[in-house]
Formats: sequence, structure tokens, C-alpha cells
Amino acid sequence: MKIIAVGMNYALHNKELGHGQPSQEPVIFMKPDSAILKDGKPFFIPDFSDEIHYETELVVRINRLGKNIAPRFASRYYDAVTVGIDFTARDLQRKFREQGYPWELCKSFDSSAAIGTFVPIERYKDIQNLNFGLEIDGREVQRGCTADMLFKVDDIIAYVSRFMTLKIGDLLFTGTPAGVGPVSIGQHLQGYLEGEKLLDFYVR
Repeated sequence: MKIIAVGMNYALHNKELGHGQPSQEPVIFMKPDSAILKDGKPFFIPDFSDEIHYETELVVRINRLGKNIAPRFASRYYDAVTVGIDFTARDLQRKFREQGYPWELCKSFDSSAAIGTFVPIERYKDIQNLNFGLEIDGREVQRGCTADMLFKVDDIIAYVSRFMTLKIGDLLFTGTPAGVGPVSIGQHLQGYLEGEKLLDFYVR
């Protein structure tokens, strides 16, 4: 199982982080399977960063083997979605970018890919019109809609499948909207998709 993630997929988020013109193609990075955090287990802030940020995202679960998938067939290759958090060591990310180095380490550390309960895609009329958000200690801190994606889910799947074979159980993190911010010990994080709570855990 692999975790494929999309960076800079919402214009307002790009603006808040000071990114320039959007890429002409999806920005893709990977997380290892050891990054998965699920079943409501707590997230422990690592000792190598002083600035861990939450990035709330729609997560798509791949259910078929696929390579060189045409966009018009991409919807056949996923069966469920949930809310996830792409935890990011923002201080390390800035350092790596300034040095011109790859920045996987700031994204791919253990437990950096929190995922909630998966919901069958059939429950939703349109994957490109789903509202999702995050509450911390009962206060909404981030909200987005998949309609605002720069690159749509099916197009991302088609693009990625040109380079690597998608396998059953692979996960696709589709990018975060504006509103990212730091987490701290003791906070209670709850993620929602179309008003339904799918993600619920504490920061330790």
C-alpha cells in the first residue's frame, strides 16, 4: 500500500503559503505506509519539529489495479472516501525549500497521514462537490469544498497512473484548502465530510 498526496491543489491555500503561479500539472509527493494514523489513535508530536501543522484533505481509496488510466474511466478505480490530515513539519519544509532540497521528510514521518472512517462513494452524488472541514477543541479551523480543487480527483488519478501502477488499497490525499495551522499537545481534532464526523483523535 502506498500513499499518494497532492500539493498546492487549492488556490487560496497556495496564496496563504506564498506560492507563486499554480503548476500546469499536479504536484505529487509520497508518504510511506508507516505514516498511517487510524482508528482514533492519538497523534504524538515528534521531537524534530517545533511547528507541526494540520492540513485537512479529502482522501480517496483505490479499489482496482490500474495503469495509464484515462480520465473518463478514473471513477471506476476508487470506491470510498474519508477525511484525512496531512501533518506537515512546517519549519522543516521551509528549511528544505530554502536549501533547494526535497521535502519528503517534513511530510512523510510516522503518523503524519491521519485517516478517518471510509464512506462508500455511492453515498455522494458528486465527488467534486463535497464539503469537508476540521474542528479543534470544538471550534472550526478549516473548511473546504472539492469543487475548488485546481486538479480534480479523476484527473489526478489519470496523471499519477502514467508514472506508477495504482494498487488496491492505495490512498490518495487530494490537497488542502486554506486555513492550515499548528497543533499542540492536548488538542482534540475532529474531521467532517458533508456534516458527518469521520475523524476523531487527540494530540499528545
